[in-house]
Amino acid sequence: MNLAQTIINAFLDRKLAQPSTALALPTPQDQSITKGLIAGAIAGLAATAAKTLVEKVYPPHPGTPQAEPMHWAAGAAIGAAYGGLAEFYPAASSREGVNFGMGIMAITHPNLDSTREKTSEIASHVIFGLVAEGTRRIVRKAL
Repeated sequence: MNLAQTIINAFLDRKLAQPSTALALPTPQDQSITKGLIAGAIAGLAATAAKTLVEKVYPPHPGTPQAEPMHWAAGAAIGAAYGGLAEFYPAASSREGVNFGMGIMAITHPNLDSTREKTSEIASHVIFGLVAEGTRRIVRKAL
């Protein structure tokens, strides 16, 4: 590993290991499965839009269309499940959503063949997780 990679990895390990203090999590008396599901569904749609943009710039298979209606529905459903889980189990939102994005990638794309597929899917799912968590926290606070 070169020096630049070492510095980047050290920064990410420290930054992502720290809990976000920008927005407070709901207290036990403020927890609501309905609000969690709504915030998660909205976050899933925003994350799907971000993932679609990443895949337009760096598609896993050049020349193939992305973001079919099924992707939007799945994004909203997965986001809703994530929002509901994060409402009562805050550790699910650790590392600013990166774990969530990578977990979704592992479930939905278990057998990637080419390096391009792997790197494109990793990039798009990391962005998916980051956007989902950021959006979920903002929407949940607003509710």
